[in-house]
Amino acid sequence: MPHGSCGKPHSPQRYYGYYCLYLLVTRTTGEGRVKVTCLQENLAHGLSVTGRGVSTRGSLPILGNILLRTDAGRLRLTATNLEVGINCWVPAKVEDEGAITVPAKLFVDFVNSLPPGPVELSLNVRTKTVHIKSGPYEANIKGMDAEEFPIIPQIPDKPTTRMGQATLRRMIGEVAFVAATDDSRPVLTGVLTTLAGEMVTMAAADPYRLSVRHARLLDRVDPPIEVIIPAKSLFEVARILQDNDDKTVDILVTPNKSQVIFHTDEADLVSRIIEGQFPNYRQVIPSSHATRVLAQREELLKATRLASYFARDAANMLRFQVDPASDPPLVITANAAEVGDNTGRIDATVEGQPTTIAFNSRFVADALQSLVAPEIALELGGPLAPGVVKIVGDDSYLHVVMPLRIPA
Repeated sequence: MPHGSCGKPHSPQRYYGYYCLYLLVTRTTGEGRVKVTCLQENLAHGLSVTGRGVSTRGSLPILGNILLRTDAGRLRLTATNLEVGINCWVPAKVEDEGAITVPAKLFVDFVNSLPPGPVELSLNVRTKTVHIKSGPYEANIKGMDAEEFPIIPQIPDKPTTRMGQATLRRMIGEVAFVAATDDSRPVLTGVLTTLAGEMVTMAAADPYRLSVRHARLLDRVDPPIEVIIPAKSLFEVARILQDNDDKTVDILVTPNKSQVIFHTDEADLVSRIIEGQFPNYRQVIPSSHATRVLAQREELLKATRLASYFARDAANMLRFQVDPASDPPLVITANAAEVGDNTGRIDATVEGQPTTIAFNSRFVADALQSLVAPEIALELGGPLAPGVVKIVGDDSYLHVVMPLRIPA
């Protein structure tokens, strides 16, 4: 995220944003006008951040709007879909205070198509119309009253804890993709997040796999806090984070544990928390293994992808044949009777007993692709036991994937 494109004032009021642009601009006498000037590139970037929170469906028309509001000498953009609310602050010249909501899609499309340079936004309070001027281009957009836009509940000024932005971004990338997309069990669509002492643990699971990651916090949390955050919300959090641990993110959990807020210098994201009891994921983690395979992640990922093209016509089944006495000791195969077959031979280090096990090709590829580590360990307990993917030299991560039964 470019520096300075979205900056947060010291104590902004938090709005639970619909996709409306809440515009505050200069007031004058007569009709009551508000005027704000900002750079097109800054406004477009702010809209790209905020627009992810706009609702694309729903019975409330205002949820399809963005809230524009002047805030401490800046333009504040707010959007929400009632699950996620996003605030972003854009540097601007503000002549007076004002606010309105405007249709998100029209406003975003128009601003994105404007040339670089100053953009002047003027609000006619009486007609609830936003006038946009950029060089030779002008437009008028009808808006809705800002008072109809939902307000985000007040949160404590002091964060629950803080952590490096790159660390949180990496955690989300390694864990959240595992969460279920089927709403039949809502808790599985979220990521169990535990803040305890100086550590944070994220865990996500569906009926076939589990991913767990631990990381260090910058501020101690005592007593521990455990919440289930929607995976969709965390994907949006990752989008506002920089790949830099020198930049920190504040994490705030409301006292009633109904919402969690992620705050950076550039933006805020507010998410609801899923109610319910997350399954005891620890009981599915194998306590031992009979075979351990050490391999280069990129090489294993490439072999998995190549085999997956054939596995598509064979229930996505990949066979992993492991034998420390063979050269090479790891062979990955896929066989589709009506299409053909594929064999990949992997130079790996194998410890323990020979075994053959089958996995869903997509699940293996997803796990390997989510990591940045050069070398991984695959721990196996037998043909019908869960496989465990770990990072060599890093005990803070593990991924469990259930095997497929190989036909006789």
